[in-house]
Amino acid sequence: MAGAVVIGAGPGIGRSVALRFAREGLPITLIARTTETLTPLAAEIGTALALTADVTDEKALKTALDTAMREHGVPEVVVYNAAIIQADAPGKLSVERHLAAWSVNVVGAITAAAHVAPRMAERGSGTIIVTGGMPEAVPAYTSLSLGKAGVRALVSLLDTQFGPSGVHVATVTVAGPVAKGTPFDPDDIAEHYWRLHTQPRADWTQEIVHKG
Repeated sequence: MAGAVVIGAGPGIGRSVALRFAREGLPITLIARTTETLTPLAAEIGTALALTADVTDEKALKTALDTAMREHGVPEVVVYNAAIIQADAPGKLSVERHLAAWSVNVVGAITAAAHVAPRMAERGSGTIIVTGGMPEAVPAYTSLSLGKAGVRALVSLLDTQFGPSGVHVATVTVAGPVAKGTPFDPDDIAEHYWRLHTQPRADWTQEIVHKG
């Protein structure tokens, strides 16, 4: 059975999404930057394939995705959940730090999608979901606002390119701080990912906004 790949599989949404798909019997691949992040979640799932890769390292991320495909085949679903969340008003970040944030928030998603979506399209099915946020731009979170706007544009572009071939591309836009036991509980948010993955093609949604 083809499985689910969760990129940015740390605590919070990444953990909840991985567990949600694991409950449905899909083989799970977890990708994160450090083993310290991966180890607790891999142990919780028990059977997950845990791989380290920095999403800004194109070669490392593609290698991890190739490993996942060797083990489980072309994924049924890829979730891109990596992001740099930091407070930064306009003009407060250096160019270098802006580029670093953009590389994680947007470019890593492009790398993953461009590597996997053509294979999904060849098969005629698959789901790519990117974790979004900042439905309205906030000056105090400039780099994140720019990154999440980029994510929406990316999802639209990928949908145009790969949607006709059967690849459902969507974003879950989280409009608040994620925390257990709140209206932004990651377990509740994870349900949106499963709902998007299982939507009939005639009902495909490009964006779900979780407002809490």
